[in-house]
Amino acid sequence: MKLSAAITALCIASASAFAPSASTTSRTALFSDNPFGGKSLEYQGSEGDPGAGNYKKLSQALDEADRERSKDAEAARSRERAHEIRREERQKKIDYMVDMPDDRPAGTVDEFMFKEGVQSQLDKLDNDLIGLVPVKQRVKEIAALLVLDKMRRKLGFETGVPSLHMSFTGAPGTGKTTVAVRMGQILAKMGYSRRGHVILATRDDLVGQYVGHTAPKTKEMIKKAMGGVLLVDEAYYLYNAANDRDYGQESIEILLNVMENNADDLVVAVAGYKDRMDTFFSYIPGMMSRIGNHIDFPNYGADELVAIAALMSRELEYDIDEDAFPVFKSYIEARMDLPFFSNARTVRNAMDRARMNAAIRTFEKFAIEGENGGVCTVEDLKSIRAADFQVLLDDILNADTDKRIFA
Repeated sequence: MKLSAAITALCIASASAFAPSASTTSRTALFSDNPFGGKSLEYQGSEGDPGAGNYKKLSQALDEADRERSKDAEAARSRERAHEIRREERQKKIDYMVDMPDDRPAGTVDEFMFKEGVQSQLDKLDNDLIGLVPVKQRVKEIAALLVLDKMRRKLGFETGVPSLHMSFTGAPGTGKTTVAVRMGQILAKMGYSRRGHVILATRDDLVGQYVGHTAPKTKEMIKKAMGGVLLVDEAYYLYNAANDRDYGQESIEILLNVMENNADDLVVAVAGYKDRMDTFFSYIPGMMSRIGNHIDFPNYGADELVAIAALMSRELEYDIDEDAFPVFKSYIEARMDLPFFSNARTVRNAMDRARMNAAIRTFEKFAIEGENGGVCTVEDLKSIRAADFQVLLDDILNADTDKRIFA
């Protein structure tokens, strides 16, 4: 009985301890409308809120996202419309080709050759260059491809711009630059280049002397050549196999990129000695694979060089006496056996010396000796005689071995 009474008293005390007091009851009544326990959790507006700016940024982000989605949708519609236009144009072309009779004329080849001015450029090539039959034939083959490509385009056939990058290999003075100029003009006439000019560049024009200097130099030369032909003479000097840090490698990489991505607006031609160019291509296979036209320029024969001398004299309005040609040929044959022979360049230098000898001879005859009262004729001013070439030949025959190359 005493134990039961004790337990009952303990339960009553516990209940009293957990019963709410008057103050507690008033607080409960005060916050009865907030299930989270206080007014501080209710949003009172942006006033006094340090993060209020975030609400505006979020709104802007949502608006910008809506605009971006609109732009993307518009771009997608534009692309789809462009695809539709291309499909329609393609279908029109197919219908045109299907309905076109097989015997429809596109015009004669001669008409295109003369109309575009290609034939005149080929005629100039024949007139300006003596010999070089394989080179002229290769140029004519390229011109034929371009002409037929134009004719195919007129009828609506699919066409693609052929690889027009070129490699000219041969000794100095064999006409590489002249052929490059003619090719630039042919490409301009055929509409494959905007301007048809030729920019000649060497390593010094493309490669810088310090870090960060090469790229601007190379890009500047490329910019000048855009719309025409960039002729890199002695291109193998761009690569130095003995020095991995040579700046020429950077120039080569830029050229390769332009040859690949700007083939429709720039033709790159590389030139140099054949053996050295072959070695260069072995180091830079990417250059070899991007060049579709390899033209080898053979050395001139003695008779061809004599003909070149006659052509030069006519251009300068000089007359070479008939008995002077055998003397000049003897000089050329002797000079060809010496080092540093440069084909047409050697002929040009020889003609300059012959003109000088003719001038000295005429001056002594009329100014110093006073022949004919000092009055000379037009023939005297235009004539180049055997004696003028004999001086050159004697210099080779009579000079010391180590000095003959300067004759």
